[in-house]
Amino acid sequence: SYRGVVMNRPPPVPTRPAAAPSGPAKVRVGRQVAGRGGKGVTVVTGLPLSAAELEALATQLKKICGAGGAARDGVIEIQGEHRDRLVAELQKLGYDAKRAGG
Repeated sequence: SYRGVVMNRPPPVPTRPAAAPSGPAKVRVGRQVAGRGGKGVTVVTGLPLSAAELEALATQLKKICGAGGAARDGVIEIQGEHRDRLVAELQKLGYDAKRAGG
């Protein structure tokens, strides 16, 4: 038997990326705890930056918060609860940053 084999399936159609919305990017600053042994991190998503620019911004934000963190997969993670501080700082830098979550 050919379990798991799909026959006569058309090739996948490549999807075009959605056109970038006009105006500033929707930057969200939230908090995550999952998978970190109960230690929370503040997560910044939606930044339209290259990997090098993201790393530079992460370094700047970590210094402002006095905390560690990382920039990976287009997301900046800062250890601890710094949502309000990060939203204010990102808005100063010209991003349309909003607090996400409760």
